[in-house]
Amino acid sequence: MKPRSPRLAARALILHEDRLLLVNAYPGHRLGLWCAPGGGVHAGSSLPENLAREIAEECGIEIEVGAPGLVNEFHDPETGFHQVDIYFHCRPLSPLPATWRDPEGVVTERRYVSRQELAGLRHKPDSLAAAAWGAVTLYDPLEVIVK
Repeated sequence: MKPRSPRLAARALILHEDRLLLVNAYPGHRLGLWCAPGGGVHAGSSLPENLAREIAEECGIEIEVGAPGLVNEFHDPETGFHQVDIYFHCRPLSPLPATWRDPEGVVTERRYVSRQELAGLRHKPDSLAAAAWGAVTLYDPLEVIVK
């Protein structure tokens, strides 16, 4: 298999009233996996600009992007897919709208969860709680993708 260049993505660690905003990781909530919102970056825009765009699309809210809190990598050994996610601490500037639709149709569920609720949910990366509620920047080395 020919190696591919890693995909770069920006993700948001959005805490509101000590609860973390999560979205379904796959269209249709396949696998029941949750993750922080965000997505692939477009060349020519900064990581914070890309992240603000992704959060508006996926969650229907505006955010203030702060400092990075986690760098995470994952890959699929079968296909060669490799992604590097940079997680930023963010502050919501608006509430989640009652009616909303992700224009790309990927995110169909979104919700705020407590740290205790997160522990009971299937989520990635494994270091998500430490990154969201911790004070240090973490590097989470390469994980195998969940399918």
